[in-house]
Amino acid sequence: MDKIKIAVATKGYEGLEDTVSPVFGKTKTFTLVNLEDGEIRNVRIVGNPATAYEQGSGPIASKTLADLRVDLVIASQLGPGASELLEYHKITTMIVDPNSKVSEAVKKALSQIYKQPISLKKHCHQTKNTDTRRSLIGKTAIHDSIEGTN
Repeated sequence: MDKIKIAVATKGYEGLEDTVSPVFGKTKTFTLVNLEDGEIRNVRIVGNPATAYEQGSGPIASKTLADLRVDLVIASQLGPGASELLEYHKITTMIVDPNSKVSEAVKKALSQIYKQPISLKKHCHQTKNTDTRRSLIGKTAIHDSIEGTN
């Protein structure tokens, strides 16, 4: 059984229908998507505790995601502090266009991980306070930019 926990830097509370935030450290929310064998099992939205920080928000956001045991972070950009901390925690990163739809960004990330087109099947519900066990996806950083998802 292949389990992956993805965090997407997002603008609000719309789950898979939300859009990727143009910022990482000061993003309003993170949409957490738990997948099992390529199927969405759970979608959870968490607020970013670093939103109001004047400086150092990227590393704080990164530590928050590490504490949530995320395997993959999808964002439109990452600063050097955030990137280093995610790498330290062996969290894979993927850069996408800002304003990309979350569902499309997740689908494209999985296509790159599995090197084939993926059709996300929804067998999920949105929750606020649940979590699943950590699973590893190989921990190879994905630096290919995904474009044209607006």
